[in-house]
Amino acid sequence: MTTPKKLTKRQRMVLRYIIDHIQDHGFPPTIREIGDHMGIKSTNGVNDHLKALERKDYLERKDAKSRALKPLRNEDGDLIEETTFSSVGASNEDMEDVYQIPVVGRIAAGLPITAIENTENILRIGQGMLGRADSSDIFALTVSGDSMIEDGIFDGDYIFVKRQQDARDGEIVAAMVDGEATVKRLFREGERVRLQPANSAMEPIYVHAHEARETMILGKVVGVYRQLV
Repeated sequence: MTTPKKLTKRQRMVLRYIIDHIQDHGFPPTIREIGDHMGIKSTNGVNDHLKALERKDYLERKDAKSRALKPLRNEDGDLIEETTFSSVGASNEDMEDVYQIPVVGRIAAGLPITAIENTENILRIGQGMLGRADSSDIFALTVSGDSMIEDGIFDGDYIFVKRQQDARDGEIVAAMVDGEATVKRLFREGERVRLQPANSAMEPIYVHAHEARETMILGKVVGVYRQLV
């Protein structure tokens, strides 16, 4: 490993926070947590610091697992031993089964709404919640509305979506209709597509071929996460 370059004051602060968080909790902080600690409102601003730490050989970022941020050196440039964090919090074996899933915006369980595509938050979940799905293909959306309540999807829930451009009839999908996002059950009916809510008080959304409305499947819903206050 080459001799690392010197860090700026802000880069030193970010790296020290990551190291302290791992020592205190057994896993690294989320991008949102780093931003809150540093007073950085933009996730892109946090990512700029992380990329700089990578370029300077102080930090390694792996895939979407919860140990994605791995400090290689402390802020003074001293190498960090491989075993430094292994006994703190969860074990390495346990942490390898935990993933970080990006929450990329909101989606309507009702009338379509515009989805925000920037990462807003990170959810840490166990591998079992995703089944055999590759975590790198999964993103989360926050549900707004109650059109899917009979399928157990409620306002404020997070849904996990597996990126794919097609789905079978009857599957719950996240879909874009004319640039706006919604979650519904998908049915193809000849020259039209029916996006069916799971709420008997609500009407389906029909997209007819002759209307030339831009419609795209973002992916299949593979899980729901709910935080109880």
